[in-house]
Amino acid sequence: MAYLGVDAGICIATAEDDGLIRWTKSPYNPVIPIPKEGDKDFGRYNVHDPHVWLEGETYYAILNGRVLPDNKWDTTYLFKSTDLNHWDYLHQFYEPRHIWTEPEEDCACPDFFQLGEKHMLLCISHKRGCRYYLGSYREEKFYPEKHVRMNGIGGTMFAPESLLDQRGRRIFWAWILDRRHPDTIASSGWSGVMSLPRTLSLENDGNVRIQPVDEVKKLRLAGFLRQNIDLPAKGEFVIDEVRGDCLELAIEADPWGCNEFGVAVRRSPDGSEQTLIVFDTVSKTLKLDVSCSTLDESICYPTVCVRPPVDDPGEFIQSMPLELERGETLKLRVFLDRSLIEVFANEIQCVTQSIYPTRSDSVGISLFSHGGTARVTSFKAWEIASCNPW
Repeated sequence: MAYLGVDAGICIATAEDDGLIRWTKSPYNPVIPIPKEGDKDFGRYNVHDPHVWLEGETYYAILNGRVLPDNKWDTTYLFKSTDLNHWDYLHQFYEPRHIWTEPEEDCACPDFFQLGEKHMLLCISHKRGCRYYLGSYREEKFYPEKHVRMNGIGGTMFAPESLLDQRGRRIFWAWILDRRHPDTIASSGWSGVMSLPRTLSLENDGNVRIQPVDEVKKLRLAGFLRQNIDLPAKGEFVIDEVRGDCLELAIEADPWGCNEFGVAVRRSPDGSEQTLIVFDTVSKTLKLDVSCSTLDESICYPTVCVRPPVDDPGEFIQSMPLELERGETLKLRVFLDRSLIEVFANEIQCVTQSIYPTRSDSVGISLFSHGGTARVTSFKAWEIASCNPW
């Protein structure tokens, strides 16, 4: 295990048993010390979150940070070793492109792996959350060709980590941050949750596919199906048969006759509390609007810690690009799990948020259309069982 030792640097520990209960720390720790002012390596590289992999007989490690000496623009720093205890610094692992990121961003929680014929650097910036680079890896250097954000402004996707399972699937989880007041968090004894496990795969057209793992279908309980629901302009259709705070929804719709097609979840009967999932056909964006998700005014989303005026939701709307061809159907999979909502769209986009409805009757579902008509060809819903038996 490679980890960041507090005020020390990168450290190594080796498991003594297959249950990963007992560990022995390397006597060489920290194997990559944090350079102090006056050291020969001070100002050459940052020492923070490590990611380590093995190529042949050589170990490589990338450490997150920004470009030194100005400490601006994101990058990682590459080291290599033959024994995990003695490391040589090589160079910056990649060169940032200023059209993709902002000066204050970093590349934290790095996770580097092959995906199809390309390589992916999955990471966060502390300023903007989860994102990834896709590109080519050769001669000990990474050449990003595409940068994609997986977290919109106001979103909660953070600190992704992945693994390769026995079926060859690249699966990752992310940390979904808590937005409750610190006093509430302290008294409740928990803070934040992990996302559903999600698979990443690279399509022949070069696009990355993202979807929940198939195993989550095993949690489905009672199901519901309705087909061919026509929504008039400014119309709303309440699904009276489906209510709950632990649900999976699978919706297929033709939204191209309207400007906005949407789904309201965790909806109170009068609409005072509800979370809106909206596909904007004009801007081709997927939006998650939490401006009315809770009546609790202590809930704090990034940069907005007071509830906005009704006509100015501001950063309570997380907006992400969703490029669909004209006439292509919209396919949504929505997961509700108490304070968590995850929305997958056409296996190419996902938005995630923490929500905290206060009303016990905020469990309804409705469909709506703005600026024209829409048709929902299929609406499926399932209650979801707990994955824990206790």
